[in-house]
Amino acid sequence: MRNVAIVILVSTIALASCGTPDHTRHARWNPNGAPRDENWHSPNAKLLKYDANHDGILTRAELIAGLKAEFDAYDTNHKNCLSPDQVRAINQLRVQQDASEATPLVDWNQNGCVDFKEYSATLLSLFDALDKNGDGQLTPDELNPKPSRPTGRTPGAGSGGQGGHGHHRGGGGEGGGDPGGE
Repeated sequence: MRNVAIVILVSTIALASCGTPDHTRHARWNPNGAPRDENWHSPNAKLLKYDANHDGILTRAELIAGLKAEFDAYDTNHKNCLSPDQVRAINQLRVQQDASEATPLVDWNQNGCVDFKEYSATLLSLFDALDKNGDGQLTPDELNPKPSRPTGRTPGAGSGGQGGHGHHRGGGGEGGGDPGGE
């Protein structure tokens, strides 16, 4: 019986802590807080800011030059190395600007600084993944690929023959109604 009382007490305290005002818990989701921006934005659009000649085609050279200019602007000590304090400030700025889409800088080799290779790795990797033909440039088609249609029956297509695989969803149209009668 005593264990039950302890569990109830701990549960009550835990539930009471859930009512902490939102301004004291910035990192946690609050169902009563302001709604978040749930709209999905393509990370590919961020790459276009590096399109130096604004022709809609991003070359790898343009991306590297843009990233190098950004890195140099942050590298105020001119050591080709961003200190942990500089990295923390950049990451905070990225979160403020990009919210859930922010890509934090990480000192992957844990040597106490973020060098240009670490600084540029994420966007260069994204560039390489999008450059399907490997020509060193991203065209509008590569930056904004058309969604592929799933194979099989397209929505709105008429009935024709085989059906009946048990995968039809929705109400209305063919297949709905009384399965055993007419």
